[in-house]
Amino acid sequence: MDIVYGKMLNVVPTTVVSLQSSKNIKVTSSMSISQWSSAPRVPRIVQPRQARVYNALPLVHEARKGGEKDTPLTQQDKYKEIMSNFPRRDDWVLQPLYQYQGFWYFQDYLVGLLAAQENFKPQPSDIVLCTYPKTGTTWLKALAYAIVTRSKFNDSENPLLTKAPHDCVPFLEIDAARNASNRDPEIPLVATHIPYNSLPTSILESGCKLVYLCRDPKDVLISMWHFLRGKLPEGIDKDSYINLNNSFEIFCEGISSNGPYWDHVLGYWKARVESPEEVLFLVYEDLKKDTVSNVKKLAEFMGYPFTPEEEKRGVVQQIIDLCSFDSLRNMKASKSGVYSPDSPYTIRNTEFFRKGTIGDWKNYFSEEMGARLDQIIEEKLNGSGFSFFSH
Repeated sequence: MDIVYGKMLNVVPTTVVSLQSSKNIKVTSSMSISQWSSAPRVPRIVQPRQARVYNALPLVHEARKGGEKDTPLTQQDKYKEIMSNFPRRDDWVLQPLYQYQGFWYFQDYLVGLLAAQENFKPQPSDIVLCTYPKTGTTWLKALAYAIVTRSKFNDSENPLLTKAPHDCVPFLEIDAARNASNRDPEIPLVATHIPYNSLPTSILESGCKLVYLCRDPKDVLISMWHFLRGKLPEGIDKDSYINLNNSFEIFCEGISSNGPYWDHVLGYWKARVESPEEVLFLVYEDLKKDTVSNVKKLAEFMGYPFTPEEEKRGVVQQIIDLCSFDSLRNMKASKSGVYSPDSPYTIRNTEFFRKGTIGDWKNYFSEEMGARLDQIIEEKLNGSGFSFFSH
């Protein structure tokens, strides 16, 4: 899913923290943030994290709004107090971006991330679908759900026929972290946009399998640009608020929701290199060009391989057809439904379907702009063993 927020907030700048190292945050206020330490079995690459936020604030705050004292803080209040000390940028109009553990987040999303880090309890059999916003999240959710549940439903009963993929596979930082009952315990799937180094330690310690899907950054930016503009009120000059050239410049700077994008990709790529049995790394363009092979790879990795009999009966192609862009877009739930209607993340399901193509950036960027972003990405990924140019 790709998160946009249902309301615009005016947040008054407050004290900023200085990031002293990858493991410590110096807070210029009286509150303390507890230190996080990894369990011995966590891979080496998850060690350099900033401090966790568990029990970071007292539950009593003096001089609350209205002059009340000793009023218990809600969990959201607690997280927003912490965030007020984080570095802040106001580049993306809808909400301020706050930097946490090296990445930038919209305020409402960061509240959910902090809640997930503190509260999420995975099942050992969980499979976590990990993506950066606008990299094919809806498609990955649908494919994974159809693969995992294919023995539970016949062709006419599959929930994907009546429910949007985001309602079938919850986001751990939006749905599951707020309420554990927001997921079906019999379906071992959750999804997230959280960078690898900020995943809840409970996930890494449980041995959950991770599936990561990335996409050409140029198409990611164009898709994000359209998505965010779609949240602006009709009848205004949208270029005055979310201009393409300005969006390009700040994306190249690494300032975007869950960004920098290259660091998001790099975190999961390194995890895949170190633990290939626990992390499957997929590329959107590969999935589009050779869907059959990649869907079979996904099923095998998740522990739900297709049998020879299923392949003979055409089950693989049936799942691909069910989860195709046109099929999902034309579902009743996609045309008229709303995701998370009672939360700050309210989004019309139609907004998750624009084109789903490769190379749409060419209709918006000049060749020079495309080459510049390619160069930045290649420099950032240099030496990692992964390149978008090889796909």
